[in-house]
Amino acid sequence: MNKTDLWTVVTIIGMALVTVLTRSFFFLSSKPWTLPQWAQRGLHYAPIAALAAVVVPEMVMTQGHLITTWKDARLFAVVVGVAWFYWRRDLLGTIVTGMAVYLPLHVVLGW
Repeated sequence: MNKTDLWTVVTIIGMALVTVLTRSFFFLSSKPWTLPQWAQRGLHYAPIAALAAVVVPEMVMTQGHLITTWKDARLFAVVVGVAWFYWRRDLLGTIVTGMAVYLPLHVVLGW
């Protein structure tokens, strides 16, 4: 075994130990863990913030630049999807209607 292989094995074992330690840290204590009220309130917004950080740039940007033309299928799909969501409050329907608008515009018209 050469030096590079040894360092690779040591690194993997070290990362595994750190992962196990940090993930089991909450189980090692005999006291119940509670988060402060401000942290619990912040966690309510974390999923929507993460979703917005991933989805919004994909909807309004191409190759790192804002969309400059109205001939982009994503814009129409977003409008229809948002309208469906506000009308029906149905997440699956939002995805289906958005894709039903996006796919023909993108595939057939090449937008």
